[in-house]
Amino acid sequence: MENKLSKIYHDKVKELFAVIMEKEADSIARAAGLMASAIEKDELIHVIGPGGHSNMGTYEMFYRVGGLVPVNAILDPGTLISMGARRSTIIERTPGYGVAVLEAFNVKDGVLIIINAYGINAMCIDVALEGRRRGIPTIGVTSREFAEKVPPDHPARHPSKQNLCDVVDVHVDCHMPFGDAVVDVKEINRSVGPVSTLVNTFVLNLMVMETVEMLLKRGIEPPIWVSANVPGGDKINKKFLEKYAGRIRLL
Repeated sequence: MENKLSKIYHDKVKELFAVIMEKEADSIARAAGLMASAIEKDELIHVIGPGGHSNMGTYEMFYRVGGLVPVNAILDPGTLISMGARRSTIIERTPGYGVAVLEAFNVKDGVLIIINAYGINAMCIDVALEGRRRGIPTIGVTSREFAEKVPPDHPARHPSKQNLCDVVDVHVDCHMPFGDAVVDVKEINRSVGPVSTLVNTFVLNLMVMETVEMLLKRGIEPPIWVSANVPGGDKINKKFLEKYAGRIRLL
């Protein structure tokens, strides 16, 4: 028997992916242009998902089969759920913390991608503003709809009450709807089926693919990780590890 909730979830995710494909082509191309230029200049693509599950977008970009090599994954223990769920929430709401994290991960040039579907907390706004202050182009993957529906006085907000989508150089809308979970369960008056991770990672992989195409058009071979679990994978990856191990902190 078909699970009705699962079918609803499947259909809603498909709809969101279709919306992203239809509406975000231009912003994805702009983001990819910044990423391709960073690689062309032998600079890094810095990626941070400030808070809780937003970190999963950073994981998706880093050391990933079929992914770009020069990615500096900013995975600070403070916001990792594995270090404490409540702690993660507290840290992402702490003004100034994100600035220190960027310094610790030596974010000096290249491009900075900030992944946070909610786009309102202190850390994601701080890292975006600090990136700009450092003269680093910023890309925000976030939902405008969600951010604009959160009241200005909500405790999760940055003290400035700004939204991530308004303080980055390029905003790629992940189109996460307000509330994140998209399947209503009337019997318990709750919703299940969160989509934030799915839409975030879908957008990020579209950005990667567009970057690859741009690099090829510029006559540059895209640096792409190969699975270490296939024949020849270790040999191909070795040259990347040797080049970037001293530049990318988590390698």
